[in-house]
Amino acid sequence: MSTIDHIRNFAIIAHIDHGKSTLADRIIHKCGGLTDREMKEQVLDTMDIERERGITIKAQTVKLNYKAKNGKEYILNIIDTPGHVDFSYEVSRSLYACEGSILIVDSTQGVEAQTLANVYQALDINHKIIPVLNKIDLPASDIEKTKKQIEDVIGIDTENAIACSGKTGQGVDEILEQIVNFLPGPIGNPQDDLKCLLVDSWYDTYLGVVILVRVINGKISKNMKIKMMSTNQEYIVEKVGVFTPKPKDMNELNAGEIGFITTGIKAVLETKVGDTICDATKPSIKALPGFKPSKPVVFCGLFPVDSSEYQKLKDGLAKLQLNDASFSFEAESSSALGLGFRCGFLGLLHLEIITERLEREFDVNLLTTTPGVVYKVYLNNGNMLDLQNPSTLPDPTLIKIIEEPWIKATIISPDQYLGSIIKLCQDKRGIQTNLNYSGNRAVLSYELPLNEVVFDFNDRIKSMTSGYASFDYEIIGHREGDLVKLGILVNGEPVDALAMMIHKDFAQRIGREVCEKLKDLIPRHNFMIPVQAAIGGKIIARETIKGFKKDVLTKIHGGGARDRKRKLLEKQKKGKARSKQFGKVEIPQEAFIGILKISKEK
Repeated sequence: MSTIDHIRNFAIIAHIDHGKSTLADRIIHKCGGLTDREMKEQVLDTMDIERERGITIKAQTVKLNYKAKNGKEYILNIIDTPGHVDFSYEVSRSLYACEGSILIVDSTQGVEAQTLANVYQALDINHKIIPVLNKIDLPASDIEKTKKQIEDVIGIDTENAIACSGKTGQGVDEILEQIVNFLPGPIGNPQDDLKCLLVDSWYDTYLGVVILVRVINGKISKNMKIKMMSTNQEYIVEKVGVFTPKPKDMNELNAGEIGFITTGIKAVLETKVGDTICDATKPSIKALPGFKPSKPVVFCGLFPVDSSEYQKLKDGLAKLQLNDASFSFEAESSSALGLGFRCGFLGLLHLEIITERLEREFDVNLLTTTPGVVYKVYLNNGNMLDLQNPSTLPDPTLIKIIEEPWIKATIISPDQYLGSIIKLCQDKRGIQTNLNYSGNRAVLSYELPLNEVVFDFNDRIKSMTSGYASFDYEIIGHREGDLVKLGILVNGEPVDALAMMIHKDFAQRIGREVCEKLKDLIPRHNFMIPVQAAIGGKIIARETIKGFKKDVLTKIHGGGARDRKRKLLEKQKKGKARSKQFGKVEIPQEAFIGILKISKEK
C-alpha cells in the first residue's frame, strides 16, 4: 500500500514538560501500535534516567498505520524529540528527516524559550507546522491567551490550532486528521537510485551498530551493498526494519520511509550522523546537505576518587560514547587528582546525565573538576590554540589575544521579574539586543559570554522568577575578551585542577572567595599552609591555615628553664620549617566540590 503520497513524516517539538512524550503515547495507542497491556507512560523514553527525570534525552521514532475518515490508509512516522536546550542537536537532526512538525504548547504555561528555539529550527527548513494546545484538562488552562501568545511571539496563525489533552486523549483524533490532511507527503522518487540520510546511530550488544535512516530516493533492502559517502566505506545490509514502537523486520524500506538497518559495523564512530548512504553499485555523485556535527561546548575533568577504578572509568566512558556521538573524552593527568579524562559535553545537563550514568551503570565514584568552555588563544607567532584546560595556557608573554565563545540568549519571563533578570545579565557582561512584550510576558534577547552562563545562570533565573522564566541559547561565535588564568597555590605548589579562566574584573573577588573556601576545607597540618590565588606571578589573594602547635614547654621548670625553653622553641621552629618544605598537603575531595559551589552560592 505504501505509495509515497500516503506517508506522513513529522516531529513532535515543544519546551521541556509541555507533554511531547505523553501525546506520542496517545497517538501510538490510538493507532494500535501497542495493546492496552503493553502500554505504559512515556513508552518512547527507554532509558531509566529518562523515566526517572521525566525528560527525553534521545529522539525516538515510531511507524504507525492510520485509517483516516476519508477511508484511505496512511503510514505515520513520528519522531519524539527532547525539549532541553542541551539536546537541541537531537531536535535539529530529527527535523531534517521530516516534512512537518506538531508544535505543542502547554496551555497553562504558554510559549517558552525552547518553544521558540525549536519552532524556528523547523521554520528554517520550511516545515509545515500544526500548533497544538496541550493540557486543556487542567483548571489553569487558558486557550485564548495561549493562542494570542503563539501569534504575537512566534508569528504562526492559530486559526486551526487544536486544543487537546495528552493525559485524557481528548483532541487526539483531530490531530491525526490534521496530520494527514495538512502536512505534505515526502518528496522523493521510488524509481531513482538509492539515496538516504543517516539520521542517528547507536550500539546494540547483539546487532552491533543500528543505523536510523530516512530514504529519500529509491529503496534499501536486505543483502544490498551500500556505500557511506563521507568515508567511502562499503557494507552489506544484514537487517532492515522499522519501530512500531517494537522493532519489526522488513524486506525493504522505500522512498519517503524512516527505518533502521544493520550492517555489522562495530563502532558508532564509523557512522557519521548526516551522512548520505547510496547504492555501492550505482554511487551517487552529489551528497545530501546533511547537518553540522555537534560540537561540545562545556569541558571538565572526570577523575576516579579511587585511582584503582581508572580502567573501570575508561571502559564506562568508551561504552557511553558508543551511544552518544556528541560526547568526547581524552586522557589527562593532574598532580592533585592523578589520572583521569578531559570530557566534552553539550551543556551542564548533558554533563550531569553522563556522570550519573557512569556512577549508576558502571559503579565508579567520580570527582568532577570545574566545568569550562573552549577558548581560542592566538599567539604572537601567528599560531592559534584551542584551550580546553586552563592549566595548559601558554606563558602570557607569548599570547597576543584570547577569544571566548559568546551566545545569543532568549529569556521569556513574567514582566514583574524583568528588573532582576536584566541586572543578572549585566552582571554577567551581557549586551541587550531586544525586548518585546506579549501580554504580561517579556521576551528578552541578550548576547552573553558562555563562560558566565554555563555554571549557574539557568538556576539563578529559575530561582529569582519562582520558576516562571525559561531560558534558551545558541552559540554565535568567539570574541576577544580581557581574560586571565587564575591559578591556586597551596603551600607554594600550583593545584592544576583548580585553575580557571576568568575575566580580569572578577579575578580579585573570585580569588579571595576560593582562598577563603579552601581555608575552611583543607584540614590543618603540623605546619602552617599558605593558600594563594595568583595571576601569572602576581599574588592577588591569600589565606593562611594555621598549623597544630604542640606545647613542648609544660614539663620544663627549675633552674635555667628560660634558656632551655628558648632552645626547644627554636628546635620546634626548625622542625616546622623542614616539614613545611618536605611535607605534602593532601587536598580532600570536599575541597574540589566546595569550589564548584562557590559561584552558585554567590
